Amino acid sequence: MRDYKHSNIVEMYGSYLVDNELWVVMEYLDGGALTDLLVTSAGETRMNEQQIATVCKSVLKALAYLHSNGVIHRDIKSDSILLSTDGFVKLSDFGFCAQVMNEKKAQTIKRKSLVGTPYWMSPEVISRTPYSTEVDIWSLGIMVMEMVDGEPPYFNEQPLTAMRKIRDQPPPKLKNPHKASSLLQGFLGRCLIRDPSQRATAIDLLDHPFLRHAGNPSCLQTLLPQQTLAKGNFHMS
Repeated sequence: MRDYKHSNIVEMYGSYLVDNELWVVMEYLDGGALTDLLVTSAGETRMNEQQIATVCKSVLKALAYLHSNGVIHRDIKSDSILLSTDGFVKLSDFGFCAQVMNEKKAQTIKRKSLVGTPYWMSPEVISRTPYSTEVDIWSLGIMVMEMVDGEPPYFNEQPLTAMRKIRDQPPPKLKNPHKASSLLQGFLGRCLIRDPSQRATAIDLLDHPFLRHAGNPSCLQTLLPQQTLAKGNFHMS
């Protein structure tokens, strides 16, 4: 995080050893995590397609930057997406990230570690076959399903059961396809391809017609609790 600076990545200011504990000082995003904004108290999904496209565009900009520098995030999910009270979207949670570009030899190094959060893992991660940046695109697709359905596929299953289904079955389908336009479903289809070599890249997806629906960050402010917005306005004054 110290080495890679981008407007859609949470900034790290420094790290300190305090009484044998590592303290990391990071940018504070007062809008909180995307996870907390997906559903109402009654359990209904809240995000419209403009908001979904806006989040996806910001995350893809961050991923395109990371991937171009040979970095895999490996834990893309709504918990890893933070918002400011202005609606700006930033990628966080870099505890599982890995470098896949050998700068001395200028070649890509595949990974095989079983790393990530089960419901968002790609089939190749679960199968322990060599993988690279394509795993983040699968996880992005699962996060899109979160934004439409309120939770990832198989969320009512035990993690190991869910992982077996992800590994062995065709890509999951939306529970509420009627809530998704053909453009959104097409975008999702480019993410959730079992063969990583056929999966879209972050650069590919930034050109997808669905992202033309993306709005200004302010379109996400309606998702934030009023008390959060009030605190944000207080801090800015």
